[in-house]
Amino acid sequence: MIAPIVAVTGVAGTSRPSAPPETSVRLPRIGTSVALTVAVMVSSAPSLLPRPAVTQALFTGVLMASALAAAWSARRAFGSRTPARVRLQAWSASVGTLMSIGLLSANVLWQNRLRVAMDVETVDWRYAAEVAAGAICVASVLCGLGRAATGIGGVLGRGRSMILIAIAGLLSYVVVAPTVWSAVSDSFSASNSVVDEAVSAPSSNTRSGAPASLVPWRTLGREGRKFVSGGLDPSTVRAYVGLDSAPTLDRRVALAVADLDRTGAFQRSVVVVAIPTGSGWVDENAVTGAENRFGGDVATVAVQFSSAPSWATLLFAEDDARRSANAVVRAVAERAASEPAPPDIIVYGQSLGAVAGSDAYLSIGRSSPGVCGAVWAGPPAGTVNTEGATVVANSSDPVVRWSADLLWSPPSTSTTRPDAPMPMWLPIVGFVQTSVDLVAALDVDAGHGHRYGTDQGTAMHRCR
Repeated sequence: MIAPIVAVTGVAGTSRPSAPPETSVRLPRIGTSVALTVAVMVSSAPSLLPRPAVTQALFTGVLMASALAAAWSARRAFGSRTPARVRLQAWSASVGTLMSIGLLSANVLWQNRLRVAMDVETVDWRYAAEVAAGAICVASVLCGLGRAATGIGGVLGRGRSMILIAIAGLLSYVVVAPTVWSAVSDSFSASNSVVDEAVSAPSSNTRSGAPASLVPWRTLGREGRKFVSGGLDPSTVRAYVGLDSAPTLDRRVALAVADLDRTGAFQRSVVVVAIPTGSGWVDENAVTGAENRFGGDVATVAVQFSSAPSWATLLFAEDDARRSANAVVRAVAERAASEPAPPDIIVYGQSLGAVAGSDAYLSIGRSSPGVCGAVWAGPPAGTVNTEGATVVANSSDPVVRWSADLLWSPPSTSTTRPDAPMPMWLPIVGFVQTSVDLVAALDVDAGHGHRYGTDQGTAMHRCR
């Protein structure tokens, strides 16, 4: 991992008395060898989830390039010193290379431990070879780009370079970012409206989108249509209101309650208020689990508040999610309270849905005894109040672990259930590794990572 990041010195036909022989290999400085070895060590530390060789190579290559940049910056900041002896340079390069090989081999062993636990195909030595080759290529490209940028900066001078960077940053903030976000938002909205012909409108009048429903089928959105068409028991109630079903939040909530009334939902024993994720998705596993848990004597309702993915909603529209959750839970609780025998109301949310639903559950649950249970699946670390709620969280889920606190303190595992080997936490390294694992959090089967099964629904308890 280290020896290839060196250069050959000497040019045919030239003579430099103080230079090494023309055919010799220029050894990396000791600081460079140490920096590269540390980069490989950090990238090879145990992860939460299995990684493809491409992902691991890209991660390792970026860290190697960053380490080289840090070593170069340190030399510039602290000045040149007397070059180390060639023997010491050779020793540090050799030890660093051997350590890197050992670290890559250990990473293969860890990857296979995870893959066996998650029923994923194991890897062999070729995985390490692909990671090493890919990382060297990535680091070389990034270092080349860095040298080019440094050269351009040298030609322009420090003052002009700073002005150019400031102008580029201002244009990105004022023009590029809003334009990109507008285009992406339009794309999300268009995708939400696409009708999948493979998904058929329900025929049971206990579902939104059915012929007798107050909510037209085409207005439910992509995820809403999947929601109302799912399940094995068509007699269960599933009500859903999409963004296109009504122009405002208040009208969407009122429409949801009216459609629940139409189906006789408030005469069921349990009403589950499912807070969807950013795109409007409600996990079918959770709803199916709840319907099995209560023997079909249950109604589930969800109101869409966004068509953007959860990460985008969490960054730019978290308040919309919270307002929607609060309005739906409150409206359902008030309508249920008017029944002679009110149903139990359970609030359910996964990921962003848990973030949005937790405030509503605590605030409304205190004043409305009908709201008597909650289940949070895969709640993001430090964002959900779990008081009085059931938490379903995989120990391999990076979403429930990731926070800035990982830089200096280990994650809390009090609410997680073991589903795979757990890596030892290390300062900074734990944060970096978990951040990379977020990319593949959904690339596993239910029961691992940020994927959950029917136990989300079967974990719901009757309130009386």
